[in-house]
Amino acid sequence: MRHTLPIAPQFYVTAPQPCPYLEGRMERKLFTALQGDTSEKLNDALSKQGFRRSQNVLYRPSCGDCSACLSARIRVADFKLSKSQRRILRRNREVSRQATSPWATEDQFDLFRRYLDSRHADGGMADMDIFEFAAMVEETPIRSRVIEYSQSDEDGVSALAAVCLTDVLDDGLSMVYSFYDPDLERHSLGTYVILDHVSIAQDAGLPYVYLGYWVPGSPKMGYKAKFSGLEVYRNGAWENLSKDTDYTADTHPLSVDPIADQVAKITLPDSRPTKR
Repeated sequence: MRHTLPIAPQFYVTAPQPCPYLEGRMERKLFTALQGDTSEKLNDALSKQGFRRSQNVLYRPSCGDCSACLSARIRVADFKLSKSQRRILRRNREVSRQATSPWATEDQFDLFRRYLDSRHADGGMADMDIFEFAAMVEETPIRSRVIEYSQSDEDGVSALAAVCLTDVLDDGLSMVYSFYDPDLERHSLGTYVILDHVSIAQDAGLPYVYLGYWVPGSPKMGYKAKFSGLEVYRNGAWENLSKDTDYTADTHPLSVDPIADQVAKITLPDSRPTKR
């Protein structure tokens, strides 16, 4: 199926496939291509409307009878560290950060494979080879960074501990994909990388850190609700996350608007290229 607005871009819908978050359900995505001189503007505008980037595609869930997936972001000005998050920062005092251009390395891929084999061996990325990994990192038409985190051992030897592919939006940082050393479970590196992105956003004067989707009822996504200042995109607007028990993963045949109505409600940016 294809649905279009009066001007580009064009929007498409994927065929249903098994949901990676909620067992026994099927997912479907609404997506559009990122290409040309207006890519950054389109990414900025659609990220504010619940879309996420994967290489040169922007997508958001559009399932037939389920609206559980909610785009989540941290409002940096209202973020406050919890006691457990302070402990995580102390535990990772020896971790160093380096931001680079979006370029894939063998060390990154080795860490990525170890992470998948340990945490997501049956996931959609389980069979990715080094060329597909390089495409995930390098095929970006917008301003992206690879942020590497390294840790030194007792002998002072530094090793890659975590990596995050991060997009720089006009209003924040979008954590496209992150992975970390599964042998360092005690260090809670997944949480640490998010905390560090909040710090980067604070230093850069950016108001938000986009975390991807939070899914009530999914154990994989529960950790996101532990961050203060969190808001989710629901019913066409951002709202403060209240108690996570106020959100449901129940299905209902009227929970999702028809595709044509969804596309009609999307706000597009000025189609003129950005001047540099």
